[in-house]
Amino acid sequence: MNFAGARRWLFAALAVSVVLGLFQPRMDLYFADVLTRIGVAIILAVSLNLINGYTGQFSLGHAGFMAVGAYTAAAVTMFAGPKVVGDNPPAMIAQAWFLVALLLGGGAAAVAGVLVGAPSLRLRGDYLAIVTLGFGQIISVIFRNVESLGGALGLNGIPARTNLFWVFAAAALAVYVVTALVNSTYGRGFLATSDDEVAAQAMGINTTRCKIAAFVISAFFAGIAGGLSGHFTLTIDPKGFDFNRSIEIVVIVILGGMGNTPGVIAAAVLLTLSNEFLRPLQAYRPLLYALLLIVLMLARPQGLLNWKRTAKT
Repeated sequence: MNFAGARRWLFAALAVSVVLGLFQPRMDLYFADVLTRIGVAIILAVSLNLINGYTGQFSLGHAGFMAVGAYTAAAVTMFAGPKVVGDNPPAMIAQAWFLVALLLGGGAAAVAGVLVGAPSLRLRGDYLAIVTLGFGQIISVIFRNVESLGGALGLNGIPARTNLFWVFAAAALAVYVVTALVNSTYGRGFLATSDDEVAAQAMGINTTRCKIAAFVISAFFAGIAGGLSGHFTLTIDPKGFDFNRSIEIVVIVILGGMGNTPGVIAAAVLLTLSNEFLRPLQAYRPLLYALLLIVLMLARPQGLLNWKRTAKT
């Protein structure tokens, strides 16, 4: 997809986001909840795909970045918001402050991405996965022990700011940024790093810089997803950002196809909906979920949509 096509897709997606936001008050609450979780899953999966798919690394700490963004955004709206915009600001001002909170949450996650990525991205394969896994566990433990942020009981009383417009606008922006980046001249460095890091270095590409850039951008969008999720559920539980959450996101990327954005989006939708269909079979859901993964991996090991990856300017 060229830049002109990507921009047209972005504008169309933003228009759809506006329509969804306008019609949300008329929607069934359950339907809106499912759509919100689909949008958040798309943001998380597409952003992780930049690391695990396009750059050829393997991160297991995406839930940790999501947690940083969720707690930062919630702290901005809950603690700083009343001092800046008042306790009951007009709707437009409240939404504007929410945007500030999301950006600060994404920024905090990006800073965490730099702190983790800079010293560790010289590692490869399993070693990098172990480091990012350790980071995710450390973040979870920290938030469980910060009493000002709710401690082990979580943070409650978060104002309701997330709507379908914010969720799908953020998802559209994440897809656009990743697509535009990997199809740019600079993005060729990401693809070269994934294909053969040694050869890329021999050609003069700074592979470490490419990996850190991918890590920071991915962490930023994970933080945005965390902020959106927290302001929709109105509570943040540190257990929701554990190892299992990171594995969920990794599974979506693998099923969708590494380095395949359309497939990853399809996998995010499919797995979110499958969880809902399996809800009546709560006791058997882990078994059925595992069987679904096995069948999909046997039938489509290359991913749900096997679109050929190309790099164009």
